Amino acid sequence: MSLLLLIPLSIGLGLIGLCAFFWALKNGQFDDPDGAAWRIIPPHHPLEMEGKPDDKLAPDTQDGNARRGL
Repeated sequence: MSLLLLIPLSIGLGLIGLCAFFWALKNGQFDDPDGAAWRIIPPHHPLEMEGKPDDKLAPDTQDGNARRGL
């Protein structure tokens, strides 16, 4: 008796999920998946790699060889 209820219920839920996928596909939800990820990264702010000049653990900010690890 329980299979008579569970099989149509699972098929119905699968069809609801499939309809939701096709609705999202039709409305452009998958058009630009990388665009939103790259929009949050500002291109004009370089990363700060050096520490403060008085920081003893940071590499020497005045020495060009310290940045390259030489």
